Amino acid sequence: MPTYSYRCANCGFEFDQHQSFTDDSLVICPNCEELTLRKVFNSIGVSFTGSGFYRNDSRATPAKGTDAASSSSDAGSSTPAPAATPKPEAKKPSTPSTPAS
Repeated sequence: MPTYSYRCANCGFEFDQHQSFTDDSLVICPNCEELTLRKVFNSIGVSFTGSGFYRNDSRATPAKGTDAASSSSDAGSSTPAPAATPKPEAKKPSTPSTPAS
């Protein structure tokens, strides 16, 4: 069950409450018993670090017109895909040309 933080707008009393997602929000302050209790929303403590979280992490080579030094610091850790080699075309059997008469 998630923990929600509440603060009273009237008296400033703050507390945390374990509630289910389906439970209604609390509205009555347990300290002053007024209808001024509100949920407090804080930033979450998640930090996205490492490779794979930035737009330039999946690129094998920098785009044209950009400086290679300004690319990701661990760009050397990924290896670019080998270039595709074109297959030689099969030779068609030559047909002798007949002169027009």
